[in-house]
Amino acid sequence: MKSLMLTDIGSLAVVPRGPISGRRMAEIEFIRNAALVIDGGRIAWFGRAQEQPGSFAGQRLSARGGTVLPGLIDCHTHIPFCGDRRGEFVRRIAGESYLSIMQAGGGIRVTTNAVRAASLDGLVEASLPRLARMLALGVTTVECKSGYGLSPEHELKQLRAVRELAARQPIELIPTYLGAHALPAEFENRAADFLAAIADAGLLKQIADERLARFIDVFCDRGAFDVQQARRVLLAGANAGLKAKVHADELAQIGASRLAGELRAVSADHLETIDEDGLESLKSGGVVAVVLPGTSFFLGIHHADARRIMNADVPLALATDCNPGSSHIESLPLVLNIACCQLRLRPSEALAAATANAAAAIDAADRIGAIAIGHQADLTVLDAVDIDDWMYSPGRNRTAMVIKSGRVVFSQT
Repeated sequence: MKSLMLTDIGSLAVVPRGPISGRRMAEIEFIRNAALVIDGGRIAWFGRAQEQPGSFAGQRLSARGGTVLPGLIDCHTHIPFCGDRRGEFVRRIAGESYLSIMQAGGGIRVTTNAVRAASLDGLVEASLPRLARMLALGVTTVECKSGYGLSPEHELKQLRAVRELAARQPIELIPTYLGAHALPAEFENRAADFLAAIADAGLLKQIADERLARFIDVFCDRGAFDVQQARRVLLAGANAGLKAKVHADELAQIGASRLAGELRAVSADHLETIDEDGLESLKSGGVVAVVLPGTSFFLGIHHADARRIMNADVPLALATDCNPGSSHIESLPLVLNIACCQLRLRPSEALAAATANAAAAIDAADRIGAIAIGHQADLTVLDAVDIDDWMYSPGRNRTAMVIKSGRVVFSQT
């Protein structure tokens, strides 16, 4: 890889390595009139432009006075999927709840039918444009969950689609196995049999051996799987070398966040109904709290109390929850703006949540999500003078350039 110097940086957001929590999330350093040197795909130096040590013989690239920050990380999505649920969208606007639609046979099962009918190539082709749009919004890493196949055959198809997608576009994809997402129609009233199939030791070993997933996730909530069932699945995953994540406390408080802390999960995600015991469990277990404001916005339900989570000294991350039913949102910058306007996060806190802490939520904070010497050179260049300007303009794409591992992978010019 060629050496590269990014020059003419109006504001460099020096986000520290995650996880970071509490007041530290607001204490990001901003270097004005900065430069940054990339060597071998990693950050080799950064600082004030006039303080650059020695001469530089590599390529120079101008940020044109814009803001440079770590590449954005979307640490909770349900890509790949196909089909749509716009009919449910209209029903919710008319007053039906997400849970009632799901209990009436809608929701996840509708997407399951579409995913089962699709070929692997069909899943890939449906997802490539989504990832291209995310890249153009400054996203360099995306966590991708299965969970719409709801059978070993189709869950494997989804995970293999993630692997194919990773090879065909520049965003880094982090695969998660979410076999326990919902109970499919053919297993109605037979949850134990379903869990035996999707948590089968041979299947989990295959997923781990083929490196089809790094994590295992469970939707532990009212109308989905209870704590005992979720514990069984997550422990089976751990035996195969898959690290735990938990869909927790979204619709009701049944103890899912306490389970996440007990098992020292990498993250607990949603958390709209988390209680004090759950917060304490996350903190003691070293769990990252992933909050999904786009889901509350899309469903019209109350938001997770992000400030309460931060005050409990639990690292807070933000993600889109991009999926066809409860958050058909691809824009992580839009989610950050919702977090600022509705959850009252400061722009610096929202940035830390979508970089350093999002990296921690996928167990990758040692290499991405920060401006640090030796970190992977994943960078987003904005046409905004600072991050306040960026957050002040929702709905407008301010991404001028995206660099992944030291290589320009997107440019507006």
